[in-house]
Amino acid sequence: MFHRRQFLSLAVLGGAGALAVSPTSAAGPAPVSTNARIVIVGAGAAGAALSNRLVRRFDGATITIVDPSQAHIYQPGLSLVASGLKPANYVVSRTAEWLPDGVTLVPEAVAAVDPENRTVSTSGGQTLAYDFLVLAPGLVLDHGAIEGFSLDMVGQNGIGALYAGPEYAAKTWAAADEFTQTGGRGIFTRPATEMKCAGAPLKHAFLIDDIARRAGNAGKVDMVYAAHNDTLFGVPIVSEKVRMLFQDRGIAPVYHHVLKAVDAGRKVATFTTPDGDQEMDFDYLHVIPPQRAPDFIRQSGLSWGDKWTDQGWVEVDRHSLRHLRYPEIFALGDVAGVPKGKTAASVKFQVPVVEDHLVAAVEGRDGDAAYNGYTSCPLITRIGRAMLVEFDYNNNLTPSFPGIIAPLEELWITWLMKEIALKATYNAMLRGRA
Repeated sequence: MFHRRQFLSLAVLGGAGALAVSPTSAAGPAPVSTNARIVIVGAGAAGAALSNRLVRRFDGATITIVDPSQAHIYQPGLSLVASGLKPANYVVSRTAEWLPDGVTLVPEAVAAVDPENRTVSTSGGQTLAYDFLVLAPGLVLDHGAIEGFSLDMVGQNGIGALYAGPEYAAKTWAAADEFTQTGGRGIFTRPATEMKCAGAPLKHAFLIDDIARRAGNAGKVDMVYAAHNDTLFGVPIVSEKVRMLFQDRGIAPVYHHVLKAVDAGRKVATFTTPDGDQEMDFDYLHVIPPQRAPDFIRQSGLSWGDKWTDQGWVEVDRHSLRHLRYPEIFALGDVAGVPKGKTAASVKFQVPVVEDHLVAAVEGRDGDAAYNGYTSCPLITRIGRAMLVEFDYNNNLTPSFPGIIAPLEELWITWLMKEIALKATYNAMLRGRA
């Protein structure tokens, strides 16, 4: 049994994703003197975390961050908003709040990257020259790829879409809450593309099922999870655990079902399947759209040419996160073309790798840090219980607290990490201290 003091000790260590907080008083390496021009595209988790670390590593560098968004979204909290456990403002802060002194924020969108001439063009007409470029713009939620669907539908006719942001996560809860009370068929989807936090669709299904049960309405709801392939999760042992939990709770998986179209008026969802298009009636439908790199990445020639060609992720070495054809360019977070790593916990492990290689490049040497594909998912399975699932490129489970927290057990301590500790450690990461 854990006691409060033991939990707080784990919280300091970092909770889900091993987001360990570095002591602010710890002496770091002496700053490197340089006049290098460093441009970071994106001021989200990856861009903010890296900028805070780089201002401590360099003396004299010009560091510019390009991002049009005034709001920073704590994306791990969206699933809590969409299940009525947190208000929408829980996940919102100001972008500028997380950026250090010594960097310049250009509050514009990127229009183009010219890797040959080493420039970034902005929507406001600026041209920024760089010696090193870090691409961390996040990804595009391609809601338009789903026929008949638009975000103004969210919250009406039983339709949810928590990924789209705090406003839509709150509207998702409004639709889901009604479903848990009145019952009917709930369909929970995920796209066939790579996606951020692949556990989020599962979390939402588990939470809505649990909320219906707590309301005494388990017999009223018919829960269906539409998997895009023949598994429920990319790590086989985790997929099997989820299958067992689904079986225990009466959540029915259907495999090789990819959402193609939504008819909100008829409450019918159309899925692409190996046997052709299939329609399913719904009373609640959770939509997660296909996801891809921003257009300027795809148009710049920086995407992979032989894989993920429909999605456009940046062509980087999976261990150094350095571009394979343009060594002065790195990619972080969602946009990086690596087999794993579209979570905040992955960003925590990726940022020091890019930092190491960037500093080494400025000093004219090779970096030696390597990203092993670490990804973490505090997989909520009911209110008050979650599994801390951590794994690497090879689908090996990589528990941060072996012997203390079993990765495939539903534990309240993991729930507390997700619900309480994770945001604090996430914020520490943004400050470059985790």
